[in-house]
Amino acid sequence: MHLHAEILTLHTTHPFVIARGGFSAYRVVWVRLRDADGAEGWGEASPSKFYGETADSVMAALAMFAPVLEQADAWSIEAIERELERVLRWNAAARCAISAALHDLAAKRLGVPLWKLWGLDAAAAPRSSFTIGIAPDAETLRARVRDAAAYPILKIKLGSSWDREVLRIVREEAPLATLRVDANAAWTAKQALGMLQALSDVGVDMLEQPLPPHDLEGLRFVRDRSPIPVVADESCLVATDIPKLVGVVDGINIKLAKCGSLREALRMIAVARAHGFRVMCGCMIESTLGIAAAAHFSPLLDDADLDGAALLCDDPFTGPGIPGGQVTLSDAPGLGVQRR
Repeated sequence: MHLHAEILTLHTTHPFVIARGGFSAYRVVWVRLRDADGAEGWGEASPSKFYGETADSVMAALAMFAPVLEQADAWSIEAIERELERVLRWNAAARCAISAALHDLAAKRLGVPLWKLWGLDAAAAPRSSFTIGIAPDAETLRARVRDAAAYPILKIKLGSSWDREVLRIVREEAPLATLRVDANAAWTAKQALGMLQALSDVGVDMLEQPLPPHDLEGLRFVRDRSPIPVVADESCLVATDIPKLVGVVDGINIKLAKCGSLREALRMIAVARAHGFRVMCGCMIESTLGIAAAAHFSPLLDDADLDGAALLCDDPFTGPGIPGGQVTLSDAPGLGVQRR
């Protein structure tokens, strides 16, 4: 297979700010794998500096993967993924782009969408939340919540100096919405405990990663006292992280850019279910191509946060989306993605 990679710059409609900071422009890498017969599969790497990756590091990693792919049998996805991890560990976003392209290629050859190849029911896909990032002031926050009126589930980014006021404003502007909160590891255990009543008062139904990733005992302390389910994101990268979270949190958030492949995501779902966890899948700022890879296994999830492309003003692709918040798949083969 021949590997082609191209950096694309995506722009969000509003600056996307979380507790660690934010931007309006995000560089992703569009990956295409072309086999000898001309068949082609696509994938996207959405790197995060938090996990040590940039678009440039992805391009460097892909250059190391190219010789493996040149000699590989495109059908041997499991073996290819193992070999890529042997060649270069970590670099999950880069490996995930290859994984998505391999799955896209296989399903296209069989003439079926990936969800159907996996034996799933597209109608079982959950609704996705839509994220309200940290805003600079109350007026901007109110406008952004009003702009998101079509989405019945809102995920509020906290970790600012005015978190309680944010909660109050969002609930005023969206009185009927389901609210979820993501602190992106910004709080201490004491701060999290101090926020629980405010979260409960506005009806928040999920608290995602309130504490730093390594503070598992702190997470356990908060979860034991929280009336709201606590979900691990940054504390859970791959399937082997899940057993140590038993009794620490109530659920996990899978992200392809963290775990490194679609097959690892499926393993995470299986392991999480075996331990009785609530299972969700999130995303980075990604185009429809990046979101599509996760959307195809979304029927296996309890919750989805697949709004990365919905936050863009210049998505270069069309395909699976979240109109009105509903993760929507089609019968188009492979990932079902086309260049706009």
